Amino acid sequence: AMADGEPSGAYREFKALVEAADRKFARARDLPLYGGGDHHSRKAFKAYTRLWRLQQDRRRDLVAAGLRRWEIGEVASRIGQLYYARYLRTAEPRSLVGAYVFYEAIYSRGYFAAPAPANANASAAAGGGAKHQGLLIRYKELRFIARFLVVAMLMRRAEAVDHLVARLRSLVQESKSAYPKTNFKEWKQVLQELDRFLKADGAYKGSRSLRYDNLFDSYASNLASIARFHSKRVLKLKEAVLTSYHRNEVKFTELTLDTFRMLQSLEWEPTGSYQIAVKELTENGTMSDQSGPSGLIDIHLSTEISDGNLPSNPQRAIIYHPTVSHLMAVLATICEELSQDSILLIYISASGLADQNAYHKYASSSSSRSRPASAFSIDKPNSHTGSDDHVWLGPRGNGGPNNLYPEDLIPFTRYPLFLVIDSENSHAFKAIHNAEKGEPAALLLSPRIASAMPGVESGNGGQFTYFLTAPMQAFCQLAGITPDIDSDTYANAENILFSALEQYEEILSTSVGLNIVWGQILPDPFLRRLILRFIFCRAVLFYFHPEEHGEHLPTCLPSLPESVSPNAKAIKTPILLLAENLVVSNRFHFGNRT
Repeated sequence: AMADGEPSGAYREFKALVEAADRKFARARDLPLYGGGDHHSRKAFKAYTRLWRLQQDRRRDLVAAGLRRWEIGEVASRIGQLYYARYLRTAEPRSLVGAYVFYEAIYSRGYFAAPAPANANASAAAGGGAKHQGLLIRYKELRFIARFLVVAMLMRRAEAVDHLVARLRSLVQESKSAYPKTNFKEWKQVLQELDRFLKADGAYKGSRSLRYDNLFDSYASNLASIARFHSKRVLKLKEAVLTSYHRNEVKFTELTLDTFRMLQSLEWEPTGSYQIAVKELTENGTMSDQSGPSGLIDIHLSTEISDGNLPSNPQRAIIYHPTVSHLMAVLATICEELSQDSILLIYISASGLADQNAYHKYASSSSSRSRPASAFSIDKPNSHTGSDDHVWLGPRGNGGPNNLYPEDLIPFTRYPLFLVIDSENSHAFKAIHNAEKGEPAALLLSPRIASAMPGVESGNGGQFTYFLTAPMQAFCQLAGITPDIDSDTYANAENILFSALEQYEEILSTSVGLNIVWGQILPDPFLRRLILRFIFCRAVLFYFHPEEHGEHLPTCLPSLPESVSPNAKAIKTPILLLAENLVVSNRFHFGNRT
């Protein structure tokens, strides 16, 4: 394969294709994951497809010419990253599966698992260049496992997640020993973030997926009632902007816990064709690869997976820690592309407290988002924290450029909006109601004060978001039910909740006084589910407190009918039944609330 020390033709072609593919990858990676740009992604895919086929067809020549395993892993990793970026851009489940398939193959074949020097002396003997090369490969492996973890968490592959966490932890330890003069402090921080994230996300292990599952979230008995709205204007959720910005919030990489929960709740639960497409990692570590040309991953695998029974997911722009101006630019771009029959969901989880000291006084030691005082305290948030007419996007200080005001969103009411605000200052966004510039907006606003049992450690993330995305888990956390709850008891409670939401949907869909704003979005399954969970959340919090205080309750605008208010018997009864089933009735106040 080599002539007079010159690389073979196949190797020269491979290197040239790598350089071209990397340039296309950089263009695709640097584009925002909203507002077009698919052509760059397609070009990058095409380049890496050609590169992948070359290394498959000419593997023997390439290896003889000096091709190393980590170079193959780098190509496969880029393909996995492109699949993941396509998933974020298009919300296609098959793209998420594609990312998992490539990442699993890289991991199981140990493409990045280059042997590291055993100690400092061995490193010196190997030479500075070899040591530096080994360190670069080690960093590639660490970053790869972090990316793989995000995809595995979104795929809800619990065994794979546990395995990858253990591998990442051991790899950081190995790296500290193998490269004692290198600081791996940032990776220790990554592990701390990961532990905190998984503890908050996996508290109730027997819980169902957050995605929309036709078996549990669609109620056939109400389809005829909902169909009556189809004779009028019906809006479909096709676009969503999801963002959260809190100090010290639970996150892993650039995915916060709140947006992680919300993005899953806006997807259909995949059926069997997706679920059988991937396999769990082996228990005893990476599999040895004895196949010689070991890169035989089918690059078209995920494109051949289809599920004709499910509609497409709404597209989401997931924005990590945006500035106000960045958020405005994203909204403007997306609104320009909205079709006439679509509605834009804007989800913002952000603090209303800009002052660092006030923030920590308001937050408990166990949660960056919950109140440390008694659950029945009605004290208002500290008055010295500043104005309460905005939410706050920014890492430091409390300057005006970091403040997002309701007035900032009013120009976008030229289009149909469904607005969800999870913040201590959510009430400020009531100002949007009746100030719209063309389309009446639907608003779901969180309580000003999060509720908790006295002495019970609260979880992390927004409580309102938790109720909207995982209502059973949110109820258990609120009532102080520990994660080691009996699985049968938990399953019975989920059945009660299922029946309750079915009943709430029937009442809502047959209500005569339903505002047209809600009527035109009720046929959309994702938005309807959010509305039903809002009704549940409001009623649960209503009976959790001994007296009625608005600061503990979420708000919706326009108002929903009285038939679904917390006082209505049909709303109260299932919650009473749920509390009795979980033996927490004494933590609620059903008797003195009428």
